[in-house]
Amino acid sequence: MRRKLVADEKMGRRAGIAAFIGTTIEWYDFYIFGTASAIVLGKLVFPEASPAVGVLASFATFWIGFVARPLGSIVFGHLGDRIGRKNTLIATLLLMGVATAGMGLLPTYDTVGVLAPVLLILLRVVQGVAVGGEWGGAVLIATEHTERRRGFLFGAFAQQGSPTGQILAVLAFTAVSQLPDAAFVTWGWRLPFLASALLVIVGLVVRMRIQESPELLRLKQTEQVARLPLVELLRTHKATVALGLAASVVAYVASYLKNTFALSWATNDLGMSRDSMLTIILLATVAQFVAQPFGAVLGSRWNTRKVVTVLLILEIPAMPVLFWLISTRSFGLTLLGMVIATLPHVMFYALLAGMLAQAFPARVRYTGISVSYSAAGMLFGGGTPLIGQALLTATGSIVPVVAFAVLMVLLSLFGARALLARTAAAEERDTTAADATQQPAALGRSAL
Repeated sequence: MRRKLVADEKMGRRAGIAAFIGTTIEWYDFYIFGTASAIVLGKLVFPEASPAVGVLASFATFWIGFVARPLGSIVFGHLGDRIGRKNTLIATLLLMGVATAGMGLLPTYDTVGVLAPVLLILLRVVQGVAVGGEWGGAVLIATEHTERRRGFLFGAFAQQGSPTGQILAVLAFTAVSQLPDAAFVTWGWRLPFLASALLVIVGLVVRMRIQESPELLRLKQTEQVARLPLVELLRTHKATVALGLAASVVAYVASYLKNTFALSWATNDLGMSRDSMLTIILLATVAQFVAQPFGAVLGSRWNTRKVVTVLLILEIPAMPVLFWLISTRSFGLTLLGMVIATLPHVMFYALLAGMLAQAFPARVRYTGISVSYSAAGMLFGGGTPLIGQALLTATGSIVPVVAFAVLMVLLSLFGARALLARTAAAEERDTTAADATQQPAALGRSAL
């Protein structure tokens, strides 16, 4: 028995590491597109547009990846809930690697004309489909290999892939940004995309060594696998999906306002150097990597609902402080603003995976958490840089952008609190029902 427990713990740790490595690669691929959108793709793929319109068009392409996410969450959620988490995750990793390497080989507008943006959009769609299926599976392969009470901590393994992927993406672009401008624009920007192929090989080796989720194996053994997970989800868990969507919004909006919109605003409108802003984003992301897991620790040790409330309330004043400090054009103050705005929402992000995983039953869990998270990205996350740029272009002021950010934090605060309350109520009902079922059996045994 002890040997089995040790083996289970070892596989749990291996699953957590596999989730971390896989999401690191997936987010690296996704983030390098966001960075390239802010600093170079508009000039290469939409060169006939004005600089502002070119950035808008580039950000619109950025959004397309998020629009495609729900398709990936439905397709891979279905496969993950019916066939298995492990093989589904291998497929999403391969799909993302092919799309990202394809971007590194993308011809520019000067070479192939309108075919360039068409190819870019198609590859971005494939990226979106891959990420739509990746995140939910990575969370489950980590959380379903451990006890429920440790779900927040193991879910944080998958969440750590986001800052790590961002760090690698910024390091990659910081390195190629050292090239002369002509070399960077001609071929240097392609290198971070092509490097993804090497990372994918590492990820595949790691993921092939993990075992299937114990919860899914139990569902198969008892023949309780959902025949049509999406239909069952929408029929019986619509409210949970809506609350999960709302809770997820801040994870997208805060991140892409800081790392994509602010990068463009600071370099194109305020005149800050590309290298300075990339360095600031890198240092803020390092702070995220260090601080983020503490959110899961706090949520595991104290009342999760109270922890979530405090973290998101702290994010409300942090957003205006961020843009005010960026407007000073000071490296140190901009870095301070980035760190202040980063810490509360990333600690909440560490809790988000466990919150969503616990909110849905195992038979529709892959589809449920994937649809909730990816729908938030489609409706709010991917459009954040575009909305921010549109508000800035229309008004000439950063104030509407700040107001938008605060509104999105409030939406997530409401969604997260309501989701946690709903999950707690469902667990209490299940416990009461289980006790009621066991009581007659106990009475029967005592009568004997």
